[in-house]
Amino acid sequence: MRHKVSGKKLGRTASHRVAMTRNMANSLIDHERIITTVQKAKHLKPFVEKLVTLSKDASLHHRRLAFARLRDEDAVSKLFEVLGPRFKERPGGYCRILKLSKNRLGDNGQRALIEFVERSQGAGDATAESA
Repeated sequence: MRHKVSGKKLGRTASHRVAMTRNMANSLIDHERIITTVQKAKHLKPFVEKLVTLSKDASLHHRRLAFARLRDEDAVSKLFEVLGPRFKERPGGYCRILKLSKNRLGDNGQRALIEFVERSQGAGDATAESA
């Protein structure tokens, strides 16, 4: 029974799950939209939304907290210079998950598109494909 057990394991060890979440968050911040499975998108959404909430206040402490979670200087700088000011007035709900009609070829897993609600004009022309 899974009473009061939070989070999904996604069929991975804890270290693999943390690394996968970190890599997908970096890709999402970089490309502003990625294609992945529905389960991974649901796992990623709260992680990224908490980071965007941190980036709305550009203090050194929040930068260090974001870097501790992402471990990528380029993603942290984009988060604080582009995404934080973009969502300054928005109280929450920075990402959306859209289910795609075609399933994955390998294992027939249901695919989803996760993207930021407000996107810049140049971002997202080349959609990043993530497992």
